[in-house]
Amino acid sequence: MTATASPSTDTEWAFARYEALRPALPAARFPDRWEGVDSLAPLIERFDAFVLDAYGVLNVGERPVPGAAERLEAMRAAGRRLVVLTNGASSDRATALARYRTLGLRLEDHEVVASRDVARDVLAAEGAGGLWAAISYPGARLDDLAPLRVAPLAWDARLWEAADGFLFLGSQGWDDRAQARMIEALTARPRPVVVANPDVVAPLEGGFSLEPGHFGHALAHLPGVRLRFFGKPYADAFAAALARLGNPDPARVAMVGDTLHTDVLGGRAAGMGTVLIARHGLFRGHDPAGFITASGIVPDYVAQTT
Repeated sequence: MTATASPSTDTEWAFARYEALRPALPAARFPDRWEGVDSLAPLIERFDAFVLDAYGVLNVGERPVPGAAERLEAMRAAGRRLVVLTNGASSDRATALARYRTLGLRLEDHEVVASRDVARDVLAAEGAGGLWAAISYPGARLDDLAPLRVAPLAWDARLWEAADGFLFLGSQGWDDRAQARMIEALTARPRPVVVANPDVVAPLEGGFSLEPGHFGHALAHLPGVRLRFFGKPYADAFAAALARLGNPDPARVAMVGDTLHTDVLGGRAAGMGTVLIARHGLFRGHDPAGFITASGIVPDYVAQTT
């Protein structure tokens, strides 16, 4: 199911929203300056492995980024390991892999780390019990989230009161009315809220969609509510990606993404090199230099395209 672009969001709005959330994001150190390149091609020899965002790097909405599939093959041909680290949490792994392949992107199961999986693995390791009410698109598969007990909130209104916690996977169909009901339910009985997609927005062909991170952070003021985020820019996601690569020296790994506050900030916090893709994602149609200066979030490289 495809998310709908929001006419009220644009690059400046998203950047300001991320900056307002900065105190809740990880801290990191950045280089003094960045180097501009046309694409990732000259960087293949400079790094041993690559962690790639999906939206804005490999695809924009339902269309692949031109040349992305060829770049993945060039990395493999050069002996570079790669993994896609995505905050897309609304679909199960099988559905996501099938979608990538439909876009012409040859990705194997071990080459994809989704924030959905990171959230499940951490919660399961902690022994998180009880019943989680999942927020995702109608009909979404949830069986891959076992051993967690998960039921779709959209199918059972009783879960507003009965659930022991809420698991925010996707925001398709989520609106101000649903958000107000969430606030009402959490005010009446505070419970944990796990946001498995920390993104504020995602780039689509006709604009940006509001993502679970936007709605999740708006719950931070509620007393007694334990709010947790899994995915970029938070450490668990990068640890999972590095583990999938065999735990190489992070300084020899490049995090490639389209967003300063998730991809670049999170990558630098994990000790990785970083590459900002300028043309296809959050900063398409804009010169990212001003945003880099305003935020102080400085990538190692700015590439126009993948």
